[in-house]
Amino acid sequence: MTASLSPDRILQTGTAFWGSKALLSAVELGLFTALADGPRTGEELRRQLGLHPRAVPDFLDTLLALGFLRREGRGEQAAYSNTPETQHFLDRGSPAYIGGMLEMANARLYPFWGDLTEALRTGQPQNEIKHSGEPMFAKLYEDPARLEQFMAAMSGISAGNFSLLAQKFDFGPYRTLADIGGATGQLSCIVAARHPHLRCTTLDLPEVSVIAGRHIERRGLAARVQARPLDFFRDDFPQADVITMGMILHDWNLEKKLQLMRKAYAALPAGGCLIAVDNLIDDERRHNAFGLLMSLNMLIEFGDAFDYTGADFAGWAREVGFTRTEVIPLAGPGSAAVAYK
Repeated sequence: MTASLSPDRILQTGTAFWGSKALLSAVELGLFTALADGPRTGEELRRQLGLHPRAVPDFLDTLLALGFLRREGRGEQAAYSNTPETQHFLDRGSPAYIGGMLEMANARLYPFWGDLTEALRTGQPQNEIKHSGEPMFAKLYEDPARLEQFMAAMSGISAGNFSLLAQKFDFGPYRTLADIGGATGQLSCIVAARHPHLRCTTLDLPEVSVIAGRHIERRGLAARVQARPLDFFRDDFPQADVITMGMILHDWNLEKKLQLMRKAYAALPAGGCLIAVDNLIDDERRHNAFGLLMSLNMLIEFGDAFDYTGADFAGWAREVGFTRTEVIPLAGPGSAAVAYK
């Protein structure tokens, strides 16, 4: 029986960080943006990206073998080009660019995950706080460039989920929406653009609200979407028919999750609802590997924070006072957990 067993999956997963870092470095170097206007030879790319001769052709052919590049020909005259996916999602000039998340993964998360074993043994964060003693968000907010990078990362990874939420959830009966921890205002803008009857407010700390205001103006939605400052643990939530939290609940421990849900409940009218968009783990905790890995990422980032299942959310919602819940599948591993008052 053991003759039919193969170590391939074990070895592929155990060395998966090789391929991950090759892709992350390609995004960091701007390789896919360099190819946005058409094919380039290896030597042209080497010069344009400032690579050492040893990098070519191995680096480019690795990305070819991984499915992130195309190649016509062989040898020095071979021409490399983007795949449809990398052209659409990894060209920095594309409106669908999701590389912000990968840029943050490269700059922050990749080295932190090297300390996963320590996190598993200690339950302690392995991010900036490990070296400085300052909480993650405090470190982010003191560096405007890193804050902008974080905001771009969250926008890239959330765009698909927010677009599907705007399509799948029936916003017809509601007139106002407040997005708690709204970052760049992306959720509010996407929902408002699809549902002209809604007036939306995106709420975050003052430094972030300034960034959100610029994004709202660029989208031409300032008449129906506003950005306001809010410290969501210190301040009461504004009253609204719908309160949303996009990738917010998973950042916190259970006590703080419940605190946020209670604040939402208090701010909603009868018939209103709370919508939490996260990478919900399946109730059996068997299938959503990305959601489970994201929960490990929360361990690395915060120690006691964690991702959750739809059943977990339903139990917390009942404890807070909500009468009904549902889960709406979104993009890939993402879902919307909805609690109705």
